[in-house]
Amino acid sequence: MIRFPEILPGGEIVVSATMYLTYLRCPDQALARHGGAYPVDSRTSFRGGLAHSVFARHLTEGEIPGGGFDQACREEIGSGQLNHKVGSLGLRPSELAGVIREVGEMYERFKRFPRDGFVAAEVFIEAEPSPGVILRGSIDAVFDVSGTRLVDWKTGQLGQSQEQLWFYAMLWALDRGELPQAIEAVSVSTGERWDAIPRLREVERTVGRVSELVAALRSAAASGTNLTKRAGSWCRYCPVLDDCDEGRSAAKVFSA
Repeated sequence: MIRFPEILPGGEIVVSATMYLTYLRCPDQALARHGGAYPVDSRTSFRGGLAHSVFARHLTEGEIPGGGFDQACREEIGSGQLNHKVGSLGLRPSELAGVIREVGEMYERFKRFPRDGFVAAEVFIEAEPSPGVILRGSIDAVFDVSGTRLVDWKTGQLGQSQEQLWFYAMLWALDRGELPQAIEAVSVSTGERWDAIPRLREVERTVGRVSELVAALRSAAASGTNLTKRAGSWCRYCPVLDDCDEGRSAAKVFSA
């Protein structure tokens, strides 16, 4: 039901939801990410990753007993990619306990959300709509109550959630051959909520942006040039900040 336009041929390009959002913020940062330059781990990203693991565990296995929450968190850390981040972040036992306590506060709010129609958590989808163009994403939760609903949990503000969910709707359509009936983003921390009924027009707009991203990355790789730089709050975590005057200025402003 969705057709990708002809895209400039070239090397393999992997476009995740994170890569897509990065490109919308700053194309040159996306180019750096394509080249293997990723932001360093942070306490905030670690806490968010642990919270998402806990939310998925709740949905698939049921409520985590209060007395077993600490152990459940440590099991999630030990069984996944979070384990090595404890070392890379240098988290001391007292700091790790603080993170678990913060996740516990979010979990208390998360438990109030209904589970009616829950189908699956952390649903990974991958599609190759054009040779060498790999699109992939992991949807936090899928529900089905009179139609498929894709949900993305946020542990901070909603930010670019709308664009992320349009990307997921596109992926779902490519993989399943139909649009989901609803897409939704929910901030567990702030209570903010955004939802929409996917329409083909909006999904085709996302297709256009993704094809633009791929063409830009391939063109830059072939010519050895940079892409447009856009400064903003995201500059604080840019892995190539040292080479960007605009980014360093923005980072000072947003870190003040």
